[in-house]
Amino acid sequence: MPTAPTQPDDWHDRLCLPHGRPTWLTADGIFLLTVCGTPRGLNQLCDPRIANAIKNSLRFQQQAGAWLLLACVVMPDHVHLLARVPPSTDLQRRVTSLKRYLARSERIRWQRDFFEHRLRRDEHFEAKLEYLRQNPVRAGLAVDADDWPYFWTW
Repeated sequence: MPTAPTQPDDWHDRLCLPHGRPTWLTADGIFLLTVCGTPRGLNQLCDPRIANAIKNSLRFQQQAGAWLLLACVVMPDHVHLLARVPPSTDLQRRVTSLKRYLARSERIRWQRDFFEHRLRRDEHFEAKLEYLRQNPVRAGLAVDADDWPYFWTW
């Protein structure tokens, strides 16, 4: 009888995404962050109360100096955030704190870790902003991007 493959001893470490900021990056950078709920496909987030809690938590992090919010879209099972992030911000710590707070207060179950993409050029900002705006349309959740109640710009 075949046996299930075993995980190498260091599998946990290999599955973690690196979120260290390059030492040569000294100016604020614009980041696209994606935080996913678990299990994927479960609508935990598109409820007015939950979405408002996410928005307020993002603002709290901004007031603490973590980032300058630019745009956010809340989808049923994930959140996309565009933010200008100063070099002093430890993204891993901030996103972990955000997820921990929302998990405790709103009972949201999150996937471990998050995805980040630093925009290399300012001209990519408009394309990413439109990507966020159109996300509910592409997912079949809205006919028009302007109809989606969980998209915000600051």
